[in-house]
Amino acid sequence: MSIPRQHSPARPWDERIRDFEEVALGFGTDQARLEADRCLQCKQARCVDGCPVGINIPAFIKAVAESRFEDAVYTVKESNLLPAICGRVCPQETQCEQVCTLAKKYGAVAIGALERFVADWGRAHPTNGQVREKQPTGRRVAVIGSGPAGLAASGDLARQGHAVTVFEALHRAGGVLVYGIPEFRLPKAIVAEEIASLEALGVHFETNVVIGRTITIDELFEEGYDAVFVGTGAGLPMFLGIPGENLCAVYSANEFLTRTNLMRAYDFPASDTPIYVGKRVVVIGGGNVAMDAARVALRSGAEQVTILYRRSRAEMPARLEEVGHAEEEGIHFELLVAPTRILGDERRYVSAIECIRMELGEPDASGRRRPVPRPGSEFTMPVDTVVVAIGNHPHPLVPQTTPGIQVTSHGTIVADRESGATARDGLFAGGDIVTGAATVIEAMGAGRRAARAIGDYLATLPPKP
Repeated sequence: MSIPRQHSPARPWDERIRDFEEVALGFGTDQARLEADRCLQCKQARCVDGCPVGINIPAFIKAVAESRFEDAVYTVKESNLLPAICGRVCPQETQCEQVCTLAKKYGAVAIGALERFVADWGRAHPTNGQVREKQPTGRRVAVIGSGPAGLAASGDLARQGHAVTVFEALHRAGGVLVYGIPEFRLPKAIVAEEIASLEALGVHFETNVVIGRTITIDELFEEGYDAVFVGTGAGLPMFLGIPGENLCAVYSANEFLTRTNLMRAYDFPASDTPIYVGKRVVVIGGGNVAMDAARVALRSGAEQVTILYRRSRAEMPARLEEVGHAEEEGIHFELLVAPTRILGDERRYVSAIECIRMELGEPDASGRRRPVPRPGSEFTMPVDTVVVAIGNHPHPLVPQTTPGIQVTSHGTIVADRESGATARDGLFAGGDIVTGAATVIEAMGAGRRAARAIGDYLATLPPKP
């Protein structure tokens, strides 16, 4: 307890805003061991309960403290085959670290930073820490979507010995990990390495396959798949419904980030995808996606980037680290402000945005205080580009083309939250397509739970002839 919490170093803000290289640098060996020494090795490890994928956190941290890094890799990968991703983008501060015994008085053990250290050590020593898998079962499972839920499910199913094929609509596997999260927060080479580790387990990836158009789930069953897991996420953007959203240079965060991250617009003309980013950019929203969009805009040539959020800083859902990095880089925050109209010029390009100031009223269904407009507080800001980052809906294509799937009024698939089982025999679902937009690690947890349930289901089927 006498050791202060160690903080992961980051590149200087005035250097990193000029490129898309990774911002957080991660622990060195000595710093990792020092931080690991802070762990109390609690007998009742609440941190494990706070981890959606159930990593044995005390065990891997103890291994780090004792310089048994190969053991640490093995321990982490028993529960999480994507640790280099999770160590970078998971909101540990609201999950495993939030319930750490040291959290309130001394600062939680930096579990996320230690996981990243272990993962990066394992990447540097690729022959170590391999996870054991079982003999082939002869069963085939189709996984729809290669985002966090699909990747977690496919890895666990492959380790059970099943033949797994992952179908991805885009030209590159990874889902939101490659199209949504910027390079400076999650380098795409790391995602590729994690996917390669799944391929080494026997997982097969089919890209450019749109389930519901290229092939249907019914046809997958007809082709001999014994079970199907749907992990298509929530990739349909939400809009504000205000005048002017159809003007040029108004983007959904999905389009803005996909063009930049997956299509590498930041590297134009070396890449084939240009993107227009004006000098004055407004990003609407207060989550991690809004922070990502704002920081991407800054690196893409914007001179002034402003985040509009209708609540206060306390209600902002983005990770504290991401908000802090955005502030360091010069992103301006207009809190308790909501847009009411986007204005355009004679060419129908954005020229300004009208807003109104808000105040907080009673809590709404989310538990956060509801923003209420302040009469007479309207104002206008000149702006060249607007990015709307207020959330996403599930895409309806899979439910619309699959008989037997039930959906909620929000378009999410009705499935058991523990098993992922749907109303249709052999069809499972998990992640954002069931819960609505959530975190990477929560989707992975859903994928792992569904993989266990699918394994149990497959065990009940009669032997194949």
